[in-house]
Amino acid sequence: MYRFWQRALRDISANKFLNGITAVTIALSVLIVSAFGLMALNLHSLMEKWRHGIRVLVYLEPDVSSKERKTLEDRIRRIEGVSGVIFISKEAGLAGMKERMRILDTLLADLDQNPLPDTFEVSLDAAALETNRVEGIVSTIQGMASVEEVTYGKVWLDRFTGLVHLFRFGGAAMGGLFTVAAMFIVANTIRLVLYSRQQEIEIMRLIGASDRFITAPFYIQGLFQGFLGGVVGLAALYGLFEIASRRIGGYLPVGFGDIRYFSLPTVFSILGCAMLVGWIGCYLSLKGFLKR
Repeated sequence: MYRFWQRALRDISANKFLNGITAVTIALSVLIVSAFGLMALNLHSLMEKWRHGIRVLVYLEPDVSSKERKTLEDRIRRIEGVSGVIFISKEAGLAGMKERMRILDTLLADLDQNPLPDTFEVSLDAAALETNRVEGIVSTIQGMASVEEVTYGKVWLDRFTGLVHLFRFGGAAMGGLFTVAAMFIVANTIRLVLYSRQQEIEIMRLIGASDRFITAPFYIQGLFQGFLGGVVGLAALYGLFEIASRRIGGYLPVGFGDIRYFSLPTVFSILGCAMLVGWIGCYLSLKGFLKR
């Protein structure tokens, strides 16, 4: 095994430029695919937090009496999937708006009357959210007396879900292109080394050397190129991740938490995939050469 490593390192040293180009191509593949994957991971995390924090807002008709409001509240509480109901008077709603939107203090101060309706803020349990029963609950509430309108941000949430899927699809497409390119470059790098050592390989075959003895150093070379490219790509991604997390961390919505990087098992999986790309590129080159 030591001799295989020695021959592999000798070939790498003798063809530094070609091996460098190969490693850089694999690194770019890892960087692009992992960047899309990391964005999709964090967007999905944000989406799940918002999904489980959905509140259904029930706007009441004007001049609803206290008795009617209490009856409506009891009916909403009895709906399966509803975990809580909070009444927000139009006065409390306006005060909260002024608190959240201080930049509009002057505009809000000039209002002749309060334009907001009395509102129920309805919380849903996890089971209702996970089984997509929100629309059924909303329809039930919408049909009740004294209810003017019911909203819960479905359109926005669907668009955000589409954005997450777009990142995943884009990452897969770009990753596929760069992976094929990386395999092609690895195969050609190994092929050039093979042609430069063609006479040596022919002599080794004549004296009885096995295919395993001949090919093992090249497979080691492909694995090394993949590993090096993976390490460089992940290191570049982590550097970009650190810069981005410091710059945008303060702008994240309340409750989102910190931006996450890949877990250690995921990092090792990415490195394994990068090494597999190097190995496959080497296999494709050796397969054609040894048939001659």
